[in-house]
This record gives sequence, C-alpha cells and structure tokens, in this order.
Amino acid sequence: MNDIFTRLIHWIKYVLIPWYTSLGITKGTITLEVVGRRSGRKIRVSVTMVRHAGNRYLVSLNDKSHWVQNVRAAGGSAIIHSGGKTPVQLVEVPADERAPILLGYVNQRAFSHSGASSARIFFGLAPNPKMEEMQAIANHYPVFRIEVRE
Repeated sequence: MNDIFTRLIHWIKYVLIPWYTSLGITKGTITLEVVGRRSGRKIRVSVTMVRHAGNRYLVSLNDKSHWVQNVRAAGGSAIIHSGGKTPVQLVEVPADERAPILLGYVNQRAFSHSGASSARIFFGLAPNPKMEEMQAIANHYPVFRIEVRE
C-alpha cells in the first residue's frame, strides 16, 4: 500500500502537475524541462515564474533542489512549457541582486499560496516582508534569469 501511495504522489508531482502547468493556463506557474544530471533523461517540474523589471525569473525555494542542480549541470540550458515550447538559457543571478526578485516572488506567488503565506511558509518571514529582510536571506534562494534562446 505504501509503495502505491508513493508512486501516486510521484506521478502527481512529476507527471500530472507539470502537464497541467505546461498548458499555459496557470497564472505564473510554468513547466521547466531540463536534462537530469544523473539519468540524462528529460525531467519536467512545475515552477513559479516571477516578472521583475522587464525580465522573467525562476526562484528555487531550496539550494539543494534537484531542478537547480540539473540546471547548473546543464549549463543553464532548459525548455519552458507554457502554452508552447520555448528553449531558454537560465542565468543564475548573484546573491546580492536577488532580494527584489524574491520580494516579487512573495508578492505574486502563483498556483497554491498567497504572498502572505509564501513569506511565512517558504521564507520564514512575517507577511509583507521588507527589502532588508529579503536581502538577509537572499543567498539561500537560487534565482535564475530566463533568456530566450534563438
């Protein structure tokens, strides 16, 4: 029974939700496809896209996240699925430039949480965090700028 439950959760997380977010109908949540650093297979995961200062970004809530490690191993090469298929280059943003993007993430959190709950659940902060609070934690949260490949 436990094995069936584990497989179901895996299927929901890595097949159903990425398929749904790839349709382009979810506000701010997209499907990221990157080659697995160990398996060499294409791996899809749903992530929140943040818009800030005319650019688009992906924020990871964990530096040890598999998608982050895969993106780094792939040299930033990935594909975004959101109503279509777009080859992209993900460029890691230096820690000292992440705070405004993280604040944007909290303010526009998509799919499952409000900004206030995101601040508390994901960043351990009170609702409506200040820029200084984000700067203090920015080095713990990888951020990638999305650049479309021609």
